[in-house]
Amino acid sequence: MRHLKHHFQLSVKQEHRKSLMANLASQLFLHEKIKTTLIKAKALRPFAERIITLAKRAALSEKPEQKLHYRRLAIARIRNEAAVKKLFDETVLQFLKRDGGYTRIYKLMSRVGDGAPMALIQLVEAPSEKRRSTKRSKVAKTKASQADSAGTVAEAVEAAAVEEVAGEPQEVAVAAQGEVNDESSPVPSDEKAPEA
Repeated sequence: MRHLKHHFQLSVKQEHRKSLMANLASQLFLHEKIKTTLIKAKALRPFAERIITLAKRAALSEKPEQKLHYRRLAIARIRNEAAVKKLFDETVLQFLKRDGGYTRIYKLMSRVGDGAPMALIQLVEAPSEKRRSTKRSKVAKTKASQADSAGTVAEAVEAAAVEEVAGEPQEVAVAAQGEVNDESSPVPSDEKAPEA
């Protein structure tokens, strides 16, 4: 029985398929995202993730000969030294705390010429503290800014009242906060416009 033996054939011979996967993976590591057909993207995902796992093992290894061994394995599979250098030196740092799932596939619209389903495959970014903001923290920030602006409005009204007592009436520029109504407006804020 052929259980768990599925591999994407891609309607090409083995040599062509290996070359295709090597080229797609090298471009993925250089540009961090590529647009290709959906089937090629699904075939590329396990290939690319195995190479990223080699880079992670090299980063976590303490022996220099082991690091070199993993790098040579990646070069043998990708055949592009610039892509391997970028992966092992820069890109792997964002995957050290992630266990698998290094790539993401987005389905796109079909290609115009032949109607082939297209996809965008990209490397997943490292989770950062800025992106983990919760809804509660956003609400708290909004309430704090409203309380701060309310305090500013109250101080401006208080200062205007003190100046009026001193003898010189001055207008308070609080129209941006929606507190004071313009004299030029045809309908006061207290009254509603008659319905026609």
